[in-house]
Formats: sequence, structure tokens, C-alpha cells
Amino acid sequence: MSVLDQTVALASPEELLVTEVPATYKAAYVERGDAERLAGVKNTDVRETLKVGEVPMPELAPDEALVAVMAAAINYNTIWSARFEPIPGFFFLHKLGQGGGWDARHDQPKHVLGSDAAGVVVRTGENVKGWSAGDRVVTYPGWADSDRMFAYDDAVIANTLAWGFETNFGSLAHFAIVKATQLMKKPTHLTWEESAANTLCAMTAYRMLVSPRGASFKQGDIVFVWGAAGGLGSYAIQMIRNGGGIAVGVVNSDLKASLLEELGCDLIIRRDELETDGLKPHKVGKLYREQVRAAFGEDAHLVFEHVGAKTFPASVYLLRPGGKVITCGSSSGYQHEFDNRYLWMKGKTILGSHGATPQEARECNRLFDLGQLQPALSKVVPLDDVAEAAHELQANEHVGKVGVLCMAEEEGLGIEDAEKRAAIGEDKITMFRRFG
Repeated sequence: MSVLDQTVALASPEELLVTEVPATYKAAYVERGDAERLAGVKNTDVRETLKVGEVPMPELAPDEALVAVMAAAINYNTIWSARFEPIPGFFFLHKLGQGGGWDARHDQPKHVLGSDAAGVVVRTGENVKGWSAGDRVVTYPGWADSDRMFAYDDAVIANTLAWGFETNFGSLAHFAIVKATQLMKKPTHLTWEESAANTLCAMTAYRMLVSPRGASFKQGDIVFVWGAAGGLGSYAIQMIRNGGGIAVGVVNSDLKASLLEELGCDLIIRRDELETDGLKPHKVGKLYREQVRAAFGEDAHLVFEHVGAKTFPASVYLLRPGGKVITCGSSSGYQHEFDNRYLWMKGKTILGSHGATPQEARECNRLFDLGQLQPALSKVVPLDDVAEAAHELQANEHVGKVGVLCMAEEEGLGIEDAEKRAAIGEDKITMFRRFG
């Protein structure tokens, strides 16, 4: 019996260790040839480039683990990879491979994508301690170089790479290669797909808002959240509400507004109902600021920013004096233009944030295990349908997170503590599924 069959059957650790690891495995990937063919093409349809098929099984490094992926999830970095812009992911793989040694394995003609996973450890490298075959895990998406001195202060700035985006052998597959430092215990009351939906977005939001390296969000803060019904935004809304803050969410549909209502968002702003065409950026910011003022009598303390070029000028304007824009990405474009007078003359701050440290990731994962954060999982698709699901994300037609069944044969598997799940509440855990 293969490792594939043994894992799906949830074999014992002893059984897993004596079975043979396959020479190839099923994965979602993009190809170097397509990246070269589509060089310079803007906003490529990801359904044209994201493929599913067999890829070679890489050798395991001493500090790594081989994980049988039961479920994964789609993030916007998969869209960037499949569009080959602004930089083709093969640039990252080539740069990583130039380091030689074990890193050379990553420079392949096929790039296996994906940065969220839940699954079972199948093998561990000879230097791995604390993890063994059979462990049920979720994966922290930061692929960090622990040999750099920066890592002892903040792993995020120690050349941390986004696993499955800036590295190969990602999660949208039957197997994945991770560093042992990426492993965390799977929440015992969640299914495979629910567990897989949380890692990248929730942990990024946690660092942005809660960590002292982020916005140091506190009780009573008014936090303005763009894209509040998406992956990042919906976790941000939960953290703001949990922490005693005042959540302002921006969405563009009745469905997404209904989701925010159920999450307890304090103010919901419909950007599709605002007349912004032809307005200068500061005028757009003023429209949003006026809605916040009308609701609370004051301006936002923080802006949770990940949309980028389209929203950044308004973000800087609508903040109160002394407020912070905390930014982690730019899905609408990286080149931000804004009137700097509204920044320097009002003592405002722009703070960059990227991913999370392993400790921040574990703190966030603990909140899921406690039932204080809920999965933003709205929809689940099989691995064969990953390109179509990624296109929904590209077109902003999704709510929350889209999960992907990899080795799990069906939804609902992987729950270890049914009593705990019942105590937290099935309706609460599966809230986002009603909006998928």
C-alpha cells in the first residue's frame, strides 16, 4: 500500500514509516514556459496557466518535513504566481536556487503553488525534533532562514520567504515540503478544510493588528478595514471585535454586507453605493471619513490596508491625526501615490507588515484552537478545480477563503474533538459557509 493510501486511511505512525514515498505526486502548478510566453501580458486569466498534474517528489532536507496535504486554501499570492506579474515566481525560484545546497531543488520548470495547508506528517529530516510521522498539523507560511542574526529579533525581516510563492513545493498538492519550524498543531475540533483556511491570512492580520511589531491595536480603537469580507479583512474584523475595538468594514455587495452584520461589524460602508467617479483621491477619502464621523463622532485610529494603489490615497486622508495605516500588500497595484501633506502635517504613520513570526503564528493558531477565532472558509473545491476557484478570487467574486480538498476524499473529515466543537457551536464555526 502506498503512502497515499495509508495517509488517507489515517494509518499509524509505524505504518506510515514503512511505506514507500511515491516518486511523483499530484499538484497544482504553473510552468516556466508559460511565464516566458506571457511575459509582458497584463492580468492573465489564471485558468490559462494554473494546471494540475504529476510533479517529481523532491528529496527531504535535514530540517524539513514531508506533509501529506489533506486540504489547502487559495490566497492572492496564487493569483500573482499564475499571472506571472508583477514578477514571475520563477525569478524567486532561480534566486533561491542560486544559493546552492538544498535550496537548488526549488529551481524547477514547474512551480507548485499554495501557502495554506492542513495535513499529516509523513517523514521528517534527520535534524527535526518534536515532530514525527502521524502528527496532524497546519503550516505556518513563512519559510525563514534561521541562520541570519535578524531571525533572533524578528524572523519576518530575516529573509523570510512566502512558502509556495517564493519557494517551490507548496500546499496545493497531495504532498508538500516544509521546514520543521513551519509546523503547528492542528486545532482538534476543526475539519481539514477549516484548519487549512486560516494560516496565511489570519496570521498576517494578527501581526498587523495585535503584535507590538504591528499597529498595537487596543480597546476602543476605530479600525477601518478595506475588503472586509475577504480573507484578510474577515479575520481582521474578528480580531477587532474580540479585542474591544470598533470595526468599520468596506464591501461591495449585499451578500458581503450580510456577512459583516453576522460578524458584528460596527459600521458597514458600501463602496459600490458611493459616487466616487472623477473625484480626486482626497475627496474619496473625505467621503469615507464623513461616514465614520457620522457614526462615531470621530475619525479612524487605524486603517487596515491591503488593497494598495486604488485605496491608499484615501487611507492616508481618512485617518485621524496621529493615526496609522498598517499595510501588508497591494492587490490593486504596488505604486502608491498620495498627498504627503496629509501624512506629515498630521503626524500620521505608515507601517509595513509582512506575514508573521513563528511565535505570532502560534499565538494566532491558539485562538482558533480556543474557538475565539472562526475559519473564514466559505467554499470548498477539489484540487482538480483549483484554477476555476482561483479565477473567482482573481475576479473578487469570493467571500472569505476558498478551501481545496487535496488528499481528503470529502469535506467534514479530520475532527478529533467533537465535544469541543459542539461547545463552541457548529453554526459559529461554519458561519462563512452560509455566504459561499
